[in-house]
Amino acid sequence: MTFLRARMSRRSQRGQNMVEYSMINWVLVMGLLMASTVKVIPGPREQFEGGRMNILEAFLNAAQSYLDSVAYVLNQPFP
Repeated sequence: MTFLRARMSRRSQRGQNMVEYSMINWVLVMGLLMASTVKVIPGPREQFEGGRMNILEAFLNAAQSYLDSVAYVLNQPFP
């Protein structure tokens, strides 16, 4: 009888741990999503006219600049 009671107690603790773990993960993921959408980084003047951009827009802008420079180098007339 005590073995069954101890086993049930461990199961309920394990379930509570999983609920707490999932709640903490949910809060962290939502915080990351909210923080990544806040427009705090100053953007380039010619595109955003002094406006601000979020971190995702900054990464996409950097990737576009890199690809534009690679295309420029590859399209040069001399070898």
